Amino acid sequence: MEKALYWFNELGEQFNDVVGKKCANLGEMTKLNMRVPHGFAISVRGFEEFMERTGLAHEVRSYLGGMKDSLWQVEVCRNASREIQEMIESTAMPEDLKEGICSYYRDLSEKSGRKNVPAAVRSSGIVSMPGQMDTYLNVIGGESIVEHVKKVWSSVYSTRAITFRLKQGVQMEYAPIGVAVMMLVDAKAAGVILTVLPQTGDTTKAVIEGNWGLGESVVSGEITPDCFTVDKDKLDIIDQKVARKVGMVKQHGSGTVYEPVPEGLVDAPCLQREEIKEITKVALSVEKHFGVPQDMEWVVDANLPFPENIFWVQARPAKFSVPQKTNEIDYIVDLMARLFVN
Repeated sequence: MEKALYWFNELGEQFNDVVGKKCANLGEMTKLNMRVPHGFAISVRGFEEFMERTGLAHEVRSYLGGMKDSLWQVEVCRNASREIQEMIESTAMPEDLKEGICSYYRDLSEKSGRKNVPAAVRSSGIVSMPGQMDTYLNVIGGESIVEHVKKVWSSVYSTRAITFRLKQGVQMEYAPIGVAVMMLVDAKAAGVILTVLPQTGDTTKAVIEGNWGLGESVVSGEITPDCFTVDKDKLDIIDQKVARKVGMVKQHGSGTVYEPVPEGLVDAPCLQREEIKEITKVALSVEKHFGVPQDMEWVVDANLPFPENIFWVQARPAKFSVPQKTNEIDYIVDLMARLFVN
């Protein structure tokens, strides 16, 4: 029987429809003995319970009924989004579900060795909707976790998420979503690795991008990150572009702040050679496990020694271009080469 709450180590790939892709993959990563921050998932069932038991599911269906065509109008869509998000965020969570989340958060704090551990609250959709739902960092305290879970749920009805579903021609009134709540790593640096060059489809190389502080500055494109290209066979760094990194995202109070990078770090690489090689080595093991090139998010802890300082917070299939063959003979030669190599 499906539950509303799961620890990451209870999950795996087969839980995609239960907790969403992100949480399912985090569970699979823990099974591979990767350093994944302690955390738990709130399942799609948890979201559905909240919506049904509070009457919000009926309210949202009624509100959006007959509006599908007019939602293409920007102002209409914005107003609908604001109304529905306000409904969700202002509605009290059923007491048993709220206490369940708070109890898991207390246990998470204990596992992390900290009272009221800072956490990341992140969306985990069943259907891929990249960049459509919200993430909150440095959330502290059980009550705040509960409120930010509702904010993630409400982001299912953001203007961009509604528009995305309209364009995809899928059900507009509802989008199944899980939520990940995980210990926030005290990030010295963070970023992404792709085990394929996305523009060329070259699967012999991996590319790492990173910046000082939390990874949101890299994922959001706010800064030009450092970029390291690595030969996957030899783990040699074959190209390195160290950017002038003037800003970074850091923990601040009960949230985050964008602040200047200290002068001595502006032109310094955010990763050491040994960290680059370790990140690549682990990513390649995940690529081998899943059988496809990966797009993964890493974080380097400011307080732990290498290699215990490298944590993983996401893995998903990488999107990349496949070079077109100029003719059928080229295609057949390439296919035969792949068969003999593999």
